Amino acid sequence: MSIDFSVVWQQLPQILSAFWNTIWIWIVATILAVLLGFVVAGLRRYGPLWLNLLLRLYVEVIRGTPFLIQLFLLYFGGPFIGLSLEPIPAGLLGMTVYGSAYFSEIFRAGFAAIPPGHVEAAECVGLSRGQIVRRILVPEMTMLVLPQLVNMAIILMKETAILSIITVPELTLVVGAIGSQQYAFVEAMTMLALFYWALVEISDWLGRLAEKKLSKFRFAV
Repeated sequence: MSIDFSVVWQQLPQILSAFWNTIWIWIVATILAVLLGFVVAGLRRYGPLWLNLLLRLYVEVIRGTPFLIQLFLLYFGGPFIGLSLEPIPAGLLGMTVYGSAYFSEIFRAGFAAIPPGHVEAAECVGLSRGQIVRRILVPEMTMLVLPQLVNMAIILMKETAILSIITVPELTLVVGAIGSQQYAFVEAMTMLALFYWALVEISDWLGRLAEKKLSKFRFAV
């Protein structure tokens, strides 16, 4: 028995289409998760106690359960409560909710790490809470948590493989199906691993580049 990658490469157009699906689903879900996570962190920091407790429960439940189970409940259990979604919207929603819980904790830690004196100085010059968040907290917090944000984005990228269980036509589903059809499981899984490895390396490089470019704005504690 020999390894022959040609049987997989013959399906390259189909693989590239799935690769594109993986990329755009990951990017859209990550952006939405970052935005939702930021809102959750902000409300937990500045909202009333009851809201903080409610959002804390949300974060703990999402972080305390596997993404696979969450996706199953959303896609297969959603119709029981009137939430019937197609595979791609269900995947996007599931990844957004899952990622937002982790991003919110990253942002919350970033807010807490900002020296109190910076906020006090902004209050002394008459800046409103909104201006303090926009001009002080967000820029400084971004520099502090950028490596963690990139790392979480990479984790979300790899989690796109789980979307195959609800038939989202992403890389894992398509390449796995090709491997089954062509009886080329080793070749298909090897190619799949290489695709994800390349995405991780590119994402890591872009993250380090962004951190280097923004390092000149780092504040002094």
